[in-house]
Amino acid sequence: MNGADALIETLVANEVTACFANPGTSEMQFVSALDRQLAMRPVLCLFEGVATGAADGYGRMAGKPACTLLHLGPGYGNGLANLHNARRAFTPIVNVIGDHATYHRQYDAPLNSDIPTIVGPNSLWVRSADSPETVAAITAEAITASYGPPGGPVSLILPADAAWLEADSEPVKAPVPVRHAPSGETVEAMAKALRAAAKPVLLLGSQATNAAALVQASRLAAAGYRVLTDTFIARQPRGAGVFRPGAMPYFAEAALADLAGVDLMIYVGTVVPVAFFAYPDRPSVLAPEGCETLTLCTRQEDSVAALTALGDALGAPATGPVQPLTIAEASPTGPLTPQSAGISIARHLLEGAVICDDSVTSGGGVAAACATARPHDVLALTGGAIGVGMPLAIGAGVAAPASKIVSLNGDGAAMYTVQSLWTMARENLDVTVVVFANHSYRILNIEMGRTGAGNPGPSASKLLDLGDPRIDWVSLAKSLGVPAVRCATAEEFDAAFARAMNESGPKFIEAAI
Repeated sequence: MNGADALIETLVANEVTACFANPGTSEMQFVSALDRQLAMRPVLCLFEGVATGAADGYGRMAGKPACTLLHLGPGYGNGLANLHNARRAFTPIVNVIGDHATYHRQYDAPLNSDIPTIVGPNSLWVRSADSPETVAAITAEAITASYGPPGGPVSLILPADAAWLEADSEPVKAPVPVRHAPSGETVEAMAKALRAAAKPVLLLGSQATNAAALVQASRLAAAGYRVLTDTFIARQPRGAGVFRPGAMPYFAEAALADLAGVDLMIYVGTVVPVAFFAYPDRPSVLAPEGCETLTLCTRQEDSVAALTALGDALGAPATGPVQPLTIAEASPTGPLTPQSAGISIARHLLEGAVICDDSVTSGGGVAAACATARPHDVLALTGGAIGVGMPLAIGAGVAAPASKIVSLNGDGAAMYTVQSLWTMARENLDVTVVVFANHSYRILNIEMGRTGAGNPGPSASKLLDLGDPRIDWVSLAKSLGVPAVRCATAEEFDAAFARAMNESGPKFIEAAI
């Protein structure tokens, strides 16, 4: 056994059994060791941003970390944007980053870099395993750290010599941290404050939006208290039979208008809401002026236990409101729009499906229609770094192979990680990719006016337009191994999406809106 074997054996012993990889020379010992541990599933990604986004999707669905295999500092750098999203989603991920041999670092070879400094901002934990005897113990430490709570990416640096030298060690078991419930005194204080408030709101985030937490939150809604979630949620159940809380609006002025008169905001697994961006003469903090803010439980604590205890303290009903099953019987007709596409997606979406949403300005039409579709899960863009929709779908497909995965993407976002299609085809993942092709960074057209920069002129438009030349999405998808079709009418999209839901394997639909 060498150091690479010790690492993989410890990962597998702790149920880390998926590796999304883009290796280089310094990682060859790890690659070779995969042949000696068949419980680890290696998934090749042609770009590191695909690998890191896939690990995010896997962790959100599996509730445990996958690992990535990245090539030194530049490899990590290529994957950084989707690790930013994963950090905001609190997804456990173990990044294994190859490095030069310890004795070779001093010579500053071309690929040499300060890896600890590069990985630090998006890592809960960073350590280099500089000798083979320490690899197993450090790997276990990394796994524990990835769980948090509330969890996130960690970075284990593996020098080449630590990987190839003999390691006389057994796999090490990693303890998984336990979340603690808030104190009874805290729960009673929250109940007292809610009873006294004229217009209170509970704001949920992180673990407080999972299936078990939403059941308890519905009890509070049934007791007459308004429940909202953060704007972007890592994973949230949606559809028939599921409690649907409101969501904090994306635009600050809409959020403040929605919260007008709120005199108490209680945080459950989240923190004070802030505007996504700063705008001239507009506030950054979205809690109304004069509103009291309290915390029922932090992101580190057990939100399910907290909501259960609060409902009991308030004498809330045993059950709360849930969404009905309401889907259109007939196909929509006419030109294709996000709204008509949403109706078709809701019509044909299978129970237990997973939607990976990076559809930017087109997403609202789908979300509204799917609120009463068959029950499914939604993985959202948590950190604002577009290009996560297709990588999330890869990870979700590996973690939940029995579920139909649907990836919704804006065309600008999809081009960031279009290499994902190749991995979907190679792994024969049951993923249906929809790209809404409006040939524009439409969100930036909206934001340009909102920031006070004015309307785009000829030069500015060149940085917002994607139509010259137009991307041939069907040819691009087919070249990467995924069957593809272009739909320009509502009828065409409805038929194409229905076929995709009734067939297995990867599919691509260009929604020409």
